[in-house]
Amino acid sequence: MTSHPDSTASSRITHRHIEVFRAVMTAGSVTGAADLLHSSQPTASRELARLESLLGYALFERLQGRLRPNARALALWDEVQRSWQGLERVVDRAVALGRSDAAQLAVLCLPALAHALVPGAAARLLQACPHARLSVTPQESPLLEEWMSAQRFDLGLGEQTATPPGTQAEVLLTLDEVAVLPAGHALAMRPVLGLDDFAGLPFVSLSADDPYRRQIDALFAQAGVQRQLRLETHSAVAVCAMVQQGLGVAIVNPLTALAGVNGAGGGLVLRRLAFSVPFSVSMVRPLFRAPLPEVAPMVAALRQEAAALLARWREMV
Repeated sequence: MTSHPDSTASSRITHRHIEVFRAVMTAGSVTGAADLLHSSQPTASRELARLESLLGYALFERLQGRLRPNARALALWDEVQRSWQGLERVVDRAVALGRSDAAQLAVLCLPALAHALVPGAAARLLQACPHARLSVTPQESPLLEEWMSAQRFDLGLGEQTATPPGTQAEVLLTLDEVAVLPAGHALAMRPVLGLDDFAGLPFVSLSADDPYRRQIDALFAQAGVQRQLRLETHSAVAVCAMVQQGLGVAIVNPLTALAGVNGAGGGLVLRRLAFSVPFSVSMVRPLFRAPLPEVAPMVAALRQEAAALLARWREMV
């Protein structure tokens, strides 16, 4: 059977045709497919023949009353299996949403906050709500604000000063950026560092399009201070790792710096700056997304963790 496919085949092939094809592939025969579909053998045969007619080519070889799938059938079977698995996931998710223990709190945050703020808050949440389920998605601006406006997540954590449309925002904490130095660096002897202290030093920067990078560069330019700018990266965590390796000094957000000091095995030192580069963290909530019961305890956990980080910051600097 080989003919030109019907020009309107794609619109005339129905879900039922694909369902019959899937049943035949699963059962290995039209009779078995009919049993799976709770239908009759003649009906299943007719639907399969109609599918082949619409496609313009055969899917099976007929050998002594048995069907053997050809190469086209096997290729189509791969696609059908993927689609069916996707549909099964949708159905499973739909059923799970009706169970109180299956709801998953979706949190969207800047990558730096996934490293420095969210883990502690997650620990507090699970201590208060042992059966809570949490999904954390790191994302940079402006997609973070766009996704929160689209009501795609239960909570968002960012640095934005303007509240995204369709959301409400609450400032969790505001601190200044800090200097991070390799352990044993000469500048570690000073409790506070000014712009001139960085003159001529290898400096690890965030990427050129980062707003904090632009602000820091502007301050040094206004002061006429030249640094050795040899390394840059999108990640404040990576900046701290490079500083720990002795590749330079840097200025980063205080939360990443605190986490780096904790996890660097003594290889990282932070110092206050004599100038201000404000760093704020805001918690964003969607206005038109039905809140899960876990939202309130997560909000409380984030506030508690922010307060704990602020207290730790004051002790260290």
